Amino acid sequence: MPGPLPASPIPDDLIKPDPGVTLDAISGLWRIFQYERGHRYSTDDLLTAWYGTIKCPSAARVLDLGSGIGSVGMMAAWRLQGAAFVTIEAQDISVQLARKSARYNGIEHRYRILEGDFRNEALLSNEGRFDLVLGSPPYFPLGTGPEGEHPQTIPCRFEVRGDIGDYAKAAAPRLAPGGVFAFVFPSVQLDRANAAVAAAGLTTISRRDIIFREGNEPLISLFATALASDLPVVFRAQSWVEPPLTIRLANGDVSPEYKTVKFTMGFRP
Repeated sequence: MPGPLPASPIPDDLIKPDPGVTLDAISGLWRIFQYERGHRYSTDDLLTAWYGTIKCPSAARVLDLGSGIGSVGMMAAWRLQGAAFVTIEAQDISVQLARKSARYNGIEHRYRILEGDFRNEALLSNEGRFDLVLGSPPYFPLGTGPEGEHPQTIPCRFEVRGDIGDYAKAAAPRLAPGGVFAFVFPSVQLDRANAAVAAAGLTTISRRDIIFREGNEPLISLFATALASDLPVVFRAQSWVEPPLTIRLANGDVSPEYKTVKFTMGFRP
């Protein structure tokens, strides 16, 4: 089903994707440009956008760190129709795709894409504070697995430009009072995530594990964190561990709860 095209005249680059690039459905009638063999948006991205927006549903300003092709930010922007977004991404090839997607979806007026490494504090120093910060960091140190053939996919999976600690360190000073930093990370690396959160002066207010198939162990976990200084002392030492969310049942069917999650993020049943 075609998405909402920009106002006429429509630039050719938004109608005919470049070779090796596809224009694919995302939330609602929105579309996203992505490489056929490069980084493509995933369940992890959708869940990060969903978790962040349910934990901070009235966010007026949102920051997406290491935003890649824009999948997390754009799904969140679809759900938070009144919010202004700033995203920052270091890979030029991903930035160019994200800017095309923003033009296609008609959100350039409230969706600004910065190019650069978010670890450079100067890039965000004049951006103010945000009600919601989102992050889908790479999961693995360099050299711990096959890196893939497409250069775009390597920094998406491996810690080429920082790790979860760098994401948390960048998010904390950008949070407005009462703001939330939401991110996704492998469940087996829970200790790394907890250490990064604590080192940045944050506290995990809730966590939800994700089971990709009923009967298996969780693979990823969603985190909602806030500045420890914003919270009462009694609340800083504990967090709410929510019941796991299962993606597929044992018979292979998508679970009713995940169907509902996708529906609330604009994906048709």
